[in-house]
Amino acid sequence: MEIKNYDVIVIGSGGGSKITRPAANLGNKVAIIEKGALGGTCLNHGCIPSKMLIHPADIASHIKSASRFEIDIDTNFSVRFKELVSRVTQTIVAESNSIPAVYQRHPNIDLYQGEAKFIGHKTVEVNGQLLKADKIFIVTGVRAHIPEIFGLKDTPYFTYKEALRNTTQPNKMIVIGGGYIAVELGYFYGAMGTNVTFLVRSGMVKAEDKDVQKEFETAFSKQFDVRLSAIPTEVSHDGKQFTVTFSHNGTTQTLNADSLMVATGVVPNTDMLNLSSTGVDVDGNGYITVNDYLQTSVEGIYAFGDVIGRHLFRHTANFEGEYVFDSVFMDMFAKPIQYPPIPHAIFSNPQIGGVGATEEELIAANTPYVVGLNHYKNSAMGMALLSEHGFAKLLFHKETKKLLGAHIIGEEASNMIHMLIAFMKMNATLDDILGTIYIHPALPEIVRNAARKAKALFDS
Repeated sequence: MEIKNYDVIVIGSGGGSKITRPAANLGNKVAIIEKGALGGTCLNHGCIPSKMLIHPADIASHIKSASRFEIDIDTNFSVRFKELVSRVTQTIVAESNSIPAVYQRHPNIDLYQGEAKFIGHKTVEVNGQLLKADKIFIVTGVRAHIPEIFGLKDTPYFTYKEALRNTTQPNKMIVIGGGYIAVELGYFYGAMGTNVTFLVRSGMVKAEDKDVQKEFETAFSKQFDVRLSAIPTEVSHDGKQFTVTFSHNGTTQTLNADSLMVATGVVPNTDMLNLSSTGVDVDGNGYITVNDYLQTSVEGIYAFGDVIGRHLFRHTANFEGEYVFDSVFMDMFAKPIQYPPIPHAIFSNPQIGGVGATEEELIAANTPYVVGLNHYKNSAMGMALLSEHGFAKLLFHKETKKLLGAHIIGEEASNMIHMLIAFMKMNATLDDILGTIYIHPALPEIVRNAARKAKALFDS
């Protein structure tokens, strides 16, 4: 079989976009391989469509709470659910469909839409065609983890992919899971009027700082039926509705619903690549192992993004992709990758934003620290918002006063956290934060107030 030779092969068109066109613009002959819709998970089944749906959910939530502000409106509003999901889907599909033409117009890029499989050292097969290159970049991401629950695989359950494209609003939905996908998409359906029950094995958003996790569980449970310590044991579907059997606090219980979403984490898309044929190592969970230059165990083969399991965010995949491009094509590995503070956000209700260490991580590392925590309600804008929950929590080194971590839960947390991302990037101290003028009465005063609480502890 004829082998087509390239300078570069990129497997995955999401984060892989950080390599494909930039490398081709330098004159390299590039093959880009994608088995699904172009643009990757973030564009097609992740961050972007979910936020396009969650924004209307936020509007619906504001309408429902309007009476708290002495505004009486009809809260029995209707949602044009099919139109909403169809609009979002059409926008996303159009964006994805615009990508092939961009590649096809580039004289140095060949697009292969199919599943890639290694069949030897630096040789990849796709759609019966063999491709070879000295430089190969694996950016295949992750997919939904499906738990081993008796009967589940024989039912029409949703993962995030189906939940984002579903145009029929369920009356009742069961969500198995309590991580960020579960609470974001479950929140969307619930805000739109679906009766949603969450079955959570341990804690909700359990990767968060312990105080944030506790606050989220309290606030979220006021909106939705949340069953903690719930372990599903069996799922069935009779053609119309699901029945989920689960153990809960020593008892066996059942729930019925016309929709079921499974959101119990992700697994890497490495099992179909036949990596053993080329010698690329993976860890016990299937994530590709890389060094501090994002090189795999095979010279000339690189990996980044979710598939390496370091930071499962598109913003970190972009950062890694830009580093790899500069290292391979520009700097020739002048220095290992150095991650700045890695932020994250959860776009549920309440929102969560975080960066740096959690209190539990500081305790585990025996790092001396001081906490500054201020609730939303203890601020001028928090009073205007009638905030019932939410806070900013700042963690400072006890000796240097350097900001080590920041965690916000509440209104606009995903925006509020950015000032603390910048502070951490600049190695800011408590004095730097307190020496900043904050607009009154804007939400960031909550951060200043948290810093003031920390100063009081330092001074005591």
